[in-house]
Amino acid sequence: MPDYDKALYYTIWGQWDNLFLLMSRTDDDLLAKKIERFLYDYHHSSSQKNVEQSHNTLLYYLEHALQISSPWMYEIE
Repeated sequence: MPDYDKALYYTIWGQWDNLFLLMSRTDDDLLAKKIERFLYDYHHSSSQKNVEQSHNTLLYYLEHALQISSPWMYEIE
């Protein structure tokens, strides 16, 4: 879960260097691919639409991952 929190923080605040380091260190392959896609589009895409789409895809994935892994979702018996 800390990787998702960090990725969300770095993405929101535009810390691309830290996001790149997280991409190379995370154990979540899907997270790494989504970060890679976003950073590639951010630096190399001539279309703002592609950048926005990959940014939103990354944010949606992080939101989903954080919802699934949040401890508040488990019932206490």
